Amino acid sequence: MNPLNELLQARLAAGPVPAAEIMALGLYHPEHGYYRRNEGPWGFAGKDYYTALDLGPLLGQTLALRLEAAWERLGRPATFTALEPGAGRGWLGRDVLNAVSGPFADALVYVHRDDNPAARRAAEEALAPFLTANRARFSAENEPIEPFVGAVFSNELFDALPAQPWRWEGERWTREVLTVAGPQWQAADPGEAGAWFAAHTDGLEPRDGSIWCEALPGLVQELAASLEAGLFLTVDYGESADRLLAKGADLRRFKAHGVDGRWHEDLGEADLTADVDFTRLASLLEGEGLTELGHIELSKWIRTHAPLDRWGGEWMALPEAERRTRTDNLMQLTLPGMMGSRFRVLEGWKEKKD
Repeated sequence: MNPLNELLQARLAAGPVPAAEIMALGLYHPEHGYYRRNEGPWGFAGKDYYTALDLGPLLGQTLALRLEAAWERLGRPATFTALEPGAGRGWLGRDVLNAVSGPFADALVYVHRDDNPAARRAAEEALAPFLTANRARFSAENEPIEPFVGAVFSNELFDALPAQPWRWEGERWTREVLTVAGPQWQAADPGEAGAWFAAHTDGLEPRDGSIWCEALPGLVQELAASLEAGLFLTVDYGESADRLLAKGADLRRFKAHGVDGRWHEDLGEADLTADVDFTRLASLLEGEGLTELGHIELSKWIRTHAPLDRWGGEWMALPEAERRTRTDNLMQLTLPGMMGSRFRVLEGWKEKKD
């Protein structure tokens, strides 16, 4: 029997369990959590999901340009630290490090922060030459982050934080819970979440709903406090607060490249995610002193910041198979209905205090 299901049944005997607690148990149980497994879930055949990094280096190459622009804006500091929390296999850091050159490459130090054992092993391999050259290093999640100048960037970090779905039923808020009979919506006091939802819509209608992540302020504060000055950038699933409310955001389960709403099944054996409330994320970052905050569709971000015409010309000199792979990577991240239209990029800036 699934060991997490045994734990869950014991908890259910005492009453309903909120969906956010189920998500936390399934993903982060220290022994049996999905993100604590020895085998990684990323990739194609036999895996649960793939990311933009499995499609090619285009995301990392575009990010490298944004990081170099931040370095220039900061006055070209001798050391530019780029911290990636939830860094997974380290492939995004690898692609960034491979893409930079010249003085910026000499200044850039990449910091991988992720305690997933499978991720750490994969990152040790992906980052090997950069670790040897002291251009990359690891940081444990419980390790204090010393303040630095540079950037904090992430890919699919915030959608993995345990989140609680809420729904407006016309006269009251209900939250999704698991009972011995299965998932149910039960009346509860949403507290701060209810006030936030009400303030970000022009009028609630029955079945409107969204998710609320209790851990979000703490993580934002930790990451923003570590950044003395520079760029904050995240790529993730999600929308603005009003759009999430209108669509009724909930939890999703990813297993064997299928996605559904059965978040309570196969705990520890399937990925669980929730949309990111980009309005709330930006508000929290603003409270930590960041400015120039905004978020756009990933496809538009790529088209805005990547020199696609120049890259297209350079790809013509590549072998046909590699040229086709790069073109497919570009199409996935820029065409309507593809991966690039399902993600958003948020950027913000922190000025150094005098």
